[in-house]
Parts: sequence; C-alpha cells; structure tokens
Amino acid sequence: MPISWNEIRQNAIAFSKEWATEQREEAEAKSFWDEFFKVFGIKRRTVASFEEPVKKLSGQWGFIDLFWKGTLLAEHKSRGKSLEKAHAQAMDYIQGLKNENRDKEIPRYIVESDFARLALHDLEEGSTAEFPLAELHKNVHQFAFIPGYKQHVFADQDPINIEAVERLGGLHDELEAGGFSGHDLERFLVRVLFCLFAEDTGLFERDAFTLFIENHTAEDGSDLGPKLDQLFRVLNQPEDKRQANLLEELADLPYVNGDLFAERLDFAEFNRKMRNELLTCCRFDWSRISPAVFGSLFQSVMLPKERRQVGAHYTSERDILKLVRSLFLDELKAEFAHLVATKGTQRGARLTDFHRQLGELKFLDPACGCGNFLVITYRELRLLEIDVLKALHGAQQVTDIQFLSLVDVDAFFGIEIGEFPAQIAQVAMWLIDHQMNQKLSEAFGQYFVRLPLRKSATIRHANALRIDWNSVLPAEKCSYVLGNPPFVGHQWRTDEQQQDMAVVWGEDGRFGRLDYVTAWYRKAADFVSNSLIPCAFVSTNSICQGEQVATLWGWLLTRGFKIHFAHRTFEWQSEARGKAHVHCVIVGFGHFDKPAKRIYDYEVYASGQQAAVTECANINPDLVVGADLVLPSRTDPRPGYPQMKKGSQPTDGGNLVLTRQERDDLATAEPLAEQWLRPYLGGEELINDGDRWCLWLRDADPSELRQCPRVLARVQLVREARLKSPTKSVQEDAGRPTLFTQDRQPDSPYLAVPEVSSIRRKYIPIAFLKPSIIGSNKLQMIVGGTIFHFGALSSVLHMAWVRVVAGKLKSDFSYSPSVYNNFPWPEAPTDKQREAVEAKAQAVLDARAKFPQSSLADLYDPLTMPQALQKAHAELDKAVEACYRKAAFHTDRERVEFLFALYEKLTAPLTANIGTGKRKRATGDE
Repeated sequence: MPISWNEIRQNAIAFSKEWATEQREEAEAKSFWDEFFKVFGIKRRTVASFEEPVKKLSGQWGFIDLFWKGTLLAEHKSRGKSLEKAHAQAMDYIQGLKNENRDKEIPRYIVESDFARLALHDLEEGSTAEFPLAELHKNVHQFAFIPGYKQHVFADQDPINIEAVERLGGLHDELEAGGFSGHDLERFLVRVLFCLFAEDTGLFERDAFTLFIENHTAEDGSDLGPKLDQLFRVLNQPEDKRQANLLEELADLPYVNGDLFAERLDFAEFNRKMRNELLTCCRFDWSRISPAVFGSLFQSVMLPKERRQVGAHYTSERDILKLVRSLFLDELKAEFAHLVATKGTQRGARLTDFHRQLGELKFLDPACGCGNFLVITYRELRLLEIDVLKALHGAQQVTDIQFLSLVDVDAFFGIEIGEFPAQIAQVAMWLIDHQMNQKLSEAFGQYFVRLPLRKSATIRHANALRIDWNSVLPAEKCSYVLGNPPFVGHQWRTDEQQQDMAVVWGEDGRFGRLDYVTAWYRKAADFVSNSLIPCAFVSTNSICQGEQVATLWGWLLTRGFKIHFAHRTFEWQSEARGKAHVHCVIVGFGHFDKPAKRIYDYEVYASGQQAAVTECANINPDLVVGADLVLPSRTDPRPGYPQMKKGSQPTDGGNLVLTRQERDDLATAEPLAEQWLRPYLGGEELINDGDRWCLWLRDADPSELRQCPRVLARVQLVREARLKSPTKSVQEDAGRPTLFTQDRQPDSPYLAVPEVSSIRRKYIPIAFLKPSIIGSNKLQMIVGGTIFHFGALSSVLHMAWVRVVAGKLKSDFSYSPSVYNNFPWPEAPTDKQREAVEAKAQAVLDARAKFPQSSLADLYDPLTMPQALQKAHAELDKAVEACYRKAAFHTDRERVEFLFALYEKLTAPLTANIGTGKRKRATGDE
C-alpha cells in the first residue's frame, strides 16, 4: 500500500531543506536520488539502477545517471547547469535504447535536476512540469507513479464557455433593467440561445438569425420585440402551414417543434443598446460552446442571496466527469475495449449486443438544475456509441445513418424545482443531441439532423423531495441515479427546505442537523431499495465527517446500503459569475455490494485535476478503507480519561470582549477595572499569539462595579443586545449581563485544543493554560489534562485519527469533543511506557520554549518548524505508538486502520460492526 500523500508531502519538505545548498553532481547525485525515492516511501535500488550503459547515436557508450526500465530516466547536473542540456542527453539515450531494440525499456518519464530545480517530462502526455526544489511538496502529485498511485486527469472547462455566459448575462441585465423580467424574460432567453446555437451549427442556414435582425429590424431597436415574436411563431409552424407572403429569410427557417416556441410571450421593448447587446451575442461563435454552459447562464442571472438559499451550483465539466466516469463510463469503456480486442466470429454479435445495451440505459438526475449532469452524460454516451458504430461498420458504406444511433434524449430524466432551469435543461439536451449528430455525420460522411424535434428529455418541474420519483421514471426501468443536489447547511435552510427535511426524514432532531443534500440520499435509498441501481451524488464533504456520519450513514448501512466508490475531499469548481467555493466529496452507493471498490484522492496543493486511485474491498462512511464502522457522537470519553468541553461563550454583542487598545484605554480610565480584565483566547489567539481580552466579572464586587461607569456602560449594552436576541435562553440571560451566557472556565490549569486548525500542519498546536486565561467557545478545554494526555494528542497517531474523523471548516480541521471522546486510547500502557511519553512530551514543550518570540503558528508551520521541535515530536511519536504495539507504524493509512480496529474492540458489543472489508493493494487499471 503506498504511503499517504500527507506523509509524502512532509517528506518532500524535509528533503528540500536537506538538499537546499548542495552543489556537486559527481559527489552527491546518487545520494540525492536515493533520498528522493525515500520521499515516496520507495527504496531506489528495488526499482532503479545507476549508470545504465547505452550506445548513443555517435556510436560511443554513454551511462544514464538513473534508470527505471519502462518508467523513468533521470539526468543530473551540477547546480546552475543547463537542464535543457540534460534533457537533450536524456533524449539521446532514449534513441539509443530504441536503436538497440530495447523498446520495452523506453521510459514514459524523464526527470532532470541540478539540485536547485526539478523538471519532469511525461513523454506520453507531452507535458512538462518544472519548479524549484523548495516547491517539491507542492508538486509531489506529479510523481504519483513512483509510489504506485494511478492518476485520472480531468480536462479544464474551455474558456470560450465562460465568455459566452458573460455575453448572455449582459443581454439579460439590459432586458431586465428595461422592465422585461420574470417568466417571459427567462423563456425569451432560452429561445434566443437556441437560435444563436442553431445558426452556428447547421440547424439554421449560416447567420440566418443574425441577418434577420440586422436587415429587417430598426437600428434603434423599436420594432425588434414584435419582429422576434414573428420569428418565434414561424419556428413553431410546419413549413406547409406557413403564410405564402412571409419574408424569404423567415420562410427558409426549419420547423423546430418540441414546444420550445409554442407559448406566446409578451414583447420585449428593445432600445438601441439592447439591440446592440443581442447583436454582440450573435457575433459569438456558438458552435464551440458546451450546452452545459446553460447552467452557468442560470447561475449568472441569480442574485447571491438567491443562490445561497436555493443551493444551486453550476459544476464544471471536469467535476461532472469525475462522477460520470466512476459511476458507469469507465466500466463501459473497459468493456468496449475488451470487445474490440476480441477475435473470432462472435466479435460483431457481441459488439451489436453491447450497442443495444447502450440504447436501453436510462438515467435519472433528481436535482438536475439546468441539466449539466444529463448533458455531459448524454454526450459521453453518444461519443462511446460512435466508437462502437465505427468498430461495427468500419469503412463500410452505410446507407442511411439516421437508423444507426440507438441512444436518444428520451432516455434521460430529471426533476427540477425551478421553472427556468427546467426549461434550460430540456433545451440543452436538444442542443447536445445536435452536436452529437454532427459528430456522427462526420464519422460516416452523411448529414444527419433531427428536425423537427420528436423526442425530448423528461424534465419534471417539481420539488424532488415532495414527489415519488417513480412517477418520473419507474425504478424498474432506471439504470443509474446521479446528480449534484443543493448544498445547504442546516443553518441556511429556508422554511420550505426545513419542511422538506421533515417530510423526508421526519421530526427526529438528529436528522434536522443533517445537510439538506442528505434528503436526496434518503429519497434515493427508497427509490433503489432491493434493486441493482447504482447511485452517485456530489455532496458537501461534511456528510462524511464529524457528527453527520453516524446519523446519515448509520441509517443507510443498517438498511443494507454499501459505498461503491468515493472521491475524497476536493475543491468544487464553478465556471459561473460569482463563483462559490465549496469542498466536496462524490459518493457512489447502492443497495448491493461490489467486490472491488475505489477511493479517489486529490492533492491538497494540486488543482483538483488529478486523482490517485486506490482499489480496496470496503470503504467505510469516513471514506477510509475498512469495515463499515460508524462512530457515534459521544459526549463522554473513555472511562478514566478527563472530560473535554468547549470554552466559555459571552453572547454579549461584542461588549465584554476587548482589543488590546480597548483594554489599555479602559484600565487607564478606570484603574479599578484592571482586576477584571483577563486574557481571552480562542483557537485563533492560541495559535497566532492573538491579543484579546475580556471583562471577567464572575466575582466582581457590586460596589466596585458602580465606581466604573465605562464598565457599567458595557454591561448595559450587553443587557440590551441579549434582550434583542430571538433565542429565549439568551433573553433570559439579559438578567445577568455581567456574566457570560456559558461559563465553563475552570479554576485549575487546563489543556487547550484549538477548534479550528490548518490542515497543512503535521500536528494541531496544543498548549497548557492557566485558569486566569479565559478560554473562548472556539477553544476545546481538557480540565485535568496531564502531560501524558498532551503527549498522546500531540502525536502523529492522533493526527491520523483527526484527519479522518474530524469535521472540516473549508479545508481546515474542526476539532470537536466527539473526536476526542471516540479516540481509542492505548488499552493498558505500562508505567514505563507512560513515563516515556511524559518525558518526550516535556521535551516537546522544552523545544518550544527555546523560541519564545515565535507563535505556535510559526513553530508548527511545515516550512518553518524548527529542527529541534521536529526531532522532539518524532521521538514523542515513537513513544506514543509504543503504547499501542511493539511494531512500528509505517503509514497514516496503517495507523487509521489500526485505530478503527482498536475502537471496534474497545467498544464491542456497544458498537456493532456492520459489514466487513479487507484492505487490498492498489492496482487500479486507470
């Protein structure tokens, strides 16, 4: 099993530091490459050799610096020497290998270095990545082939699509500013979009729409509205039903049908500027856009407030393909490749049967928005079908290609709550169908167009959480369920969305705290129950982290559902105006099991285009390889261990908390108040040496308070702020305005853990605090925490646990008492083992103390962490892990799997093991 990316990244940082000043190729190049392979957990001598002899084109023998047959060739130069020269030398060696008939040994990758820089060339993809050695940790994903990770590469969205959206957004804004809005504006825009696309893709004569506007409407725009209304009516009429005296440009337009132009709309009252905006759109080449861009149009015309409440997001094609490929496309392509390679008389029959199966597939997106997932799915299925048809017919002459395609838009079904996006989804499916018909025409040399429109995707305008999905597509006819349901946390839900959750999940308070997206999981579970229908949704990563795991997945697992594949957290990409930034997962699941499952891992420092793929026997709800174990939201730790609780919360309208300047001003004006001014630390202040203070009036003498009018003024403001609160308990606390609403401050020293900490750090910075330092509600406190507890929680073993089970705030850790309470402490450490941990933990504190001017943020930054502190932590890690077992742990994955197994043992029979799964070495075929 490859080591984790987190470990690789930490190794890369250490490697870069160690080799930052080396100069000499001859003296140290071999050591450099030995250590380089160790970054990825690989012993160089097991895969690669030095000084491989090769006869060059000149006839002389040369020696490759480092050679991994069939995979990698490395050339090294002294610092400052030309890497281009190294590359030329490498290519010379490759030609030499070819001349010696050693083709199977020719590597895919070439890497060059002069100690200061690294350049990696992928000869298969034709790509190059060059960067300073100091940035190796940011680029380790480029070397995924070394530890054995497989990679997916997802294409970026074509920038042309974004330009198209901006032009359409400009037209929309001008029309709306002129008072043309609502349903008529939305329907009008959909029609204009169809016409723009049609004239650039052969559905209309070239520029037919543009020339009609330019030649037959007034330049001031005064008659453009009624003229367009006339054009739309013509498109809704069969040619033989049209009036004889129509303009030739209108009479030549095809009959479209499909209900797109059936409804009569009010005229849009244009002016010169509006007409010019429309003509600007006309001058764009719409043949180059993806119909999925219609979703971006939808988002571009929504207000930010509406976007948050509806939870609608336009997903890039790259991210859609992550789901589509994992759910079904990769399997279909693999099956097709196998059939193509088949020899014998049965090849044609098997391909024909495979083609028939493609034509029978049916897809449901129960939150389809503007149809982006349906559009991309249809496109990919049609492209695969074209490949199948080429394999079946080859160079044969096909009489009529209109009978070749078995995949059509009527196999696609969606449910969408918004009327406008539902319209866009249906039109987008027609447009992608036309693009695919053009592809088919190109493949077989015949023109093929489906006009008038006879079939359409079924897009139900309805609330998917209030209807039976079987009324849209009966489950017995469905092949796959997929999509991107709304991203709305429980605190952002509208009243209607709250009611939706109650309808789907009931009134149980546990379910009320689930993200809105989980309602689609529940509906999907009901829909596919007792079937072999696979499902996959893009979701916020919170459903696989923290408290939601036990609630959602506990419900699903106990009913027999299994996770088939998972894309671990990646940054969701939007191509629309006003981009949203969300960290997502993709989870594939069903009411049946599969023998082989896949986890896709994305690099934290990468762009989200590459995924390392691990095959395994089982994926648990925390998206870890292992048994289906669900961690409950425990309120108490293991017996014998101290309680963790949140710090104190003021709920004061900002009047009991002060900046350093406010604190000093108050102490100067009212010296008597200084006795009540205490340092006030949350996670941010603990880590970054923040300087916040608070008025701590728990035991303040009333007679002294009355002598401090500034303090009393603040207390009065606290009272007023609480009285205005919509929360009843806060209103009641207005009667004690001198006190925090939640006072959990201990009277003895305590161990402080920041609630939020950067995922970049190898360890969460933890510290001991005096009782005189007030811990805020953004700090977790362990009263009675000892140096042993500090040592265990400051270890790499505990951090491996945190990375999996803690919640996330964006990409930062969100540490809760439940993470601590569920942590499997060592079963029975001996006194000697405890003493070793305590001694090494004290050494960590001592190493910190050597740098009194540095904050915890400085000390634990992976780029600036002092060597003394690194060494102290490494020794502490060994001492903590020795409390668990004699054998050393080698990877975070090994640590996590061990801890989950120990947790299961410690909690049995209180926690049942739902299902089993064994780890298997990654072998992915992608």
